Amino acid sequence: QVQLVESGGGSVQAGGSLRLSCAFSGRTFEWLLMGWFRQAPGKEREFVAGMVWDSGSTYYADSVKGRFAISRDDAKDTVFLQMDSLEPEDTAVYHCAADDSPLTLGEWVRGRVAGNYWGQGTQVTVSS
Repeated sequence: QVQLVESGGGSVQAGGSLRLSCAFSGRTFEWLLMGWFRQAPGKEREFVAGMVWDSGSTYYADSVKGRFAISRDDAKDTVFLQMDSLEPEDTAVYHCAADDSPLTLGEWVRGRVAGNYWGQGTQVTVSS
């Protein structure tokens, strides 16, 4: 099984930056989809960013495009989410997700919550 561990959450003021990390292990399949989701207080979990591991292709929700960037470190089996120009609306628990099915990417780009593997989540708080 794939295991995911997130880190890097914290509290910042609007306009600040944070970088989240998600280290994964147990990858035995050739195709891996990695992504970030968030759940704001009182709201449903939503897609934020995704990446196809081998190709490096990235996908973003419209709400974060141009401000967030997902990237990877292949040697360390780690995916990152660089968050710049943070806004109070970005406040949420951020979860790392992984899946081994290319079909899941279609769900993600449609804003659907999906994934076989999930991290525990890390809190991001942005103050106005």
